Amino acid sequence: MKRTVAIAASATLAGTLLTGIASPTARARDTAPAAAQAPSISWKACTDERLREAKARCGFLSVPLNHAAPDGRKIKIAVSRIKATARAAKRQGPMLINPGGPGGSGLGMSAYLAGALPRKVAATYDLIGFDPRGVGDSKPALRCKAGYAKGPRPDFVPVTGPLQAPGANERAWLRRSKAYADGCAKHNGDLLPFLRTEDAARDMDLLRQALGAEKINYYGFSYGTYLGSVYATLFPTHTRRMVFDGVVDPRQVWYRGQLAQDRAFEIAMGKFWSWVAKYNGTYKLGRTAAAVEKRYYADQNKLRKKPVGQIGPAEWNDTFLGAGYAQFLWPDTAKNWAAWKRGNHKPIQRGYADDTADYDNGYGMYVAVQCVDVRWPDDYAQWRRDAFATAANSPFLTWGNVWFNTPCLYWGTPAGRPVPIDGSHTPELLLVSTTLDAATDFGGALEIRRQFPNSALVAEVGNTTHANTLNGNPCVDSAVIRYLRSGHLPERKFGTGPDVNCKRSPLPKP
Repeated sequence: MKRTVAIAASATLAGTLLTGIASPTARARDTAPAAAQAPSISWKACTDERLREAKARCGFLSVPLNHAAPDGRKIKIAVSRIKATARAAKRQGPMLINPGGPGGSGLGMSAYLAGALPRKVAATYDLIGFDPRGVGDSKPALRCKAGYAKGPRPDFVPVTGPLQAPGANERAWLRRSKAYADGCAKHNGDLLPFLRTEDAARDMDLLRQALGAEKINYYGFSYGTYLGSVYATLFPTHTRRMVFDGVVDPRQVWYRGQLAQDRAFEIAMGKFWSWVAKYNGTYKLGRTAAAVEKRYYADQNKLRKKPVGQIGPAEWNDTFLGAGYAQFLWPDTAKNWAAWKRGNHKPIQRGYADDTADYDNGYGMYVAVQCVDVRWPDDYAQWRRDAFATAANSPFLTWGNVWFNTPCLYWGTPAGRPVPIDGSHTPELLLVSTTLDAATDFGGALEIRRQFPNSALVAEVGNTTHANTLNGNPCVDSAVIRYLRSGHLPERKFGTGPDVNCKRSPLPKP
């Protein structure tokens, strides 16, 4: 996945996709190497202004670099906490929050959720934000190659056909990908083997212990749903209420999921082209969806001949990714495109620069986690074959997604095997997904519903926005709030479909 977004909170670059087969070997649940002593956190004032305003306190949790060697080297996980203010009888314990990624910083998510939830509901939880190992303020923070996203970069789309040898731009991207993987190994070689999702889940359980809680609540967006699935599989008796929004399909981690995302993005962008055409009187970008789409590719072709500042054909594609992730980003995307058409390039140039300013850690962690979670194909010929086949009908994202993930071709750290997800022992779980989510295909929500028999699925029908809870849809949000307030889940229906179908939020207006 090129970008994973906890949409309401941020728009962080990240990725997804799959190529591993789950190990058939079952793992012991609720077991972890015994630590020498219970972990603790020394709480201090936060440095982030938003966290200070939310009356959060911050600290670091020391965890083993290698959970199989708990007395060995330690690393630090950055944590924030907004304590519950409800009376003791109404308090429900800690709620850990992950915004997605992998690679998304979650330290500020305590403040985000405190503002997004009704005050009386938020007050019943200790809201816990944290940067997973290697991310953001956690120590050490991964770094690989500064300036990797600076444009103009080589064109994403091959200049040669599927039966020809890779052309110059493909070779350039392969060199860039190897250099990035080498940079990650050079700066973080001892950290890389221990960045699996399972490692982060075990860190979460040490965080539970440090908070003095028997069970944790959890709110995960996007990749955070996969992290939550792994935690719930490993530690079901320490799991309380969990909300998964924008649900990852564990069968597709991570290479096959990339291909599914390419196809889903094509549908989402088609909705965007149609919306822009509807408001042609405002944007003047085309009267039909086909005309708008044609203009997008025509403008991209012009940039192949002559980039504008940092914006070449690759950056042009990245500029429009937000429209595939969130319908509420459609007006700004179209407005900036219309300005570009009139000769005002600054909004798009400024947006791209802002989007990539802190790129290295988030992107580096994205590839680091996915490359060690599971084996990717080690033959570029397979990537190329699959990409050409997918791009034939889904050209918008396919090749950009290839190059976003090709550092895994050169990852020197051996990959592990993903935890076989098993929700049969997990308490009640609330799943939420939009049916046209381009980042995490709706099939992932259906699969997790199947694997977690105590879950219920709320579907927002016809929306393409990724991770769309607490964003103003009354049907969706009321289900989440009711569950967090009382533990009440919608009644689980017979069959394999959603348990609640919510009407799509209204489309935005210019």
